[in-house]
Amino acid sequence: MTSEPRDPPQFYLTSPAPCPYLPGREERKVFTHLVGRRAAVLNDALTHSGFRRSQTIAYRPACENCKACVSVRILCDEFAPNRTQKKLLARNADIFSDLGPARADVEQFRLFRTYLDSRHSDGGMADMAMLDYGMMIEDSHVESRIALYRLPPEDNAPGRLAACCLTDVLEDGLSMVYSFYDPDLPRRSLGAYMILDHIEKARALGLPHLYLGYWVEGSRKMDYKAQYLPQERLGPAGWTRVG
Repeated sequence: MTSEPRDPPQFYLTSPAPCPYLPGREERKVFTHLVGRRAAVLNDALTHSGFRRSQTIAYRPACENCKACVSVRILCDEFAPNRTQKKLLARNADIFSDLGPARADVEQFRLFRTYLDSRHSDGGMADMAMLDYGMMIEDSHVESRIALYRLPPEDNAPGRLAACCLTDVLEDGLSMVYSFYDPDLPRRSLGAYMILDHIEKARALGLPHLYLGYWVEGSRKMDYKAQYLPQERLGPAGWTRVG
């Protein structure tokens, strides 16, 4: 009996581009393809090494003169919400959430467009159409789910869709790939709420980690990731505990 050949993944390097987090700097990324039957195993290994997934691509910053992007994962079993986070959980106690198959639909896309138009109208995703959204959600060779968050039902109708998060299920945790929410509900702080809810979802699945992507010291838009403690950050010596 012959074993299946195990060709190593091929890695590529992007050209320099303006950094989206730190003004005046450039970024480069190293990336590879996540396809085939071994995609899930490769995605696990690469996520542990600081990569992120976008559809069938796994990528990681590879900037020559900057190491500001640091992979972060929350230690779910040890996490305890602080006073502010407890208030946020109570404020959203009426929301119904479900972690189901990664399938795109028009309702999600409408919320996605509302979010982009309000928060990222000049970003790289600003021109995405329904077909592009469907590929973002469904074009995956790994175990992916989408978490849907709904407000309380009204007049026997399903509750309004308030937030969504595309999530990968790894061998040791959940990885929040991309999330978006209704910008007209600022008091609910839905971005922060989805992180707290995913910590509970990971616990319920018996998974010790929640991967949040990159924390960038000096970037205001990434400061929030430091609020979830204890966590581990990936450095030259491996994952190091903080908090």
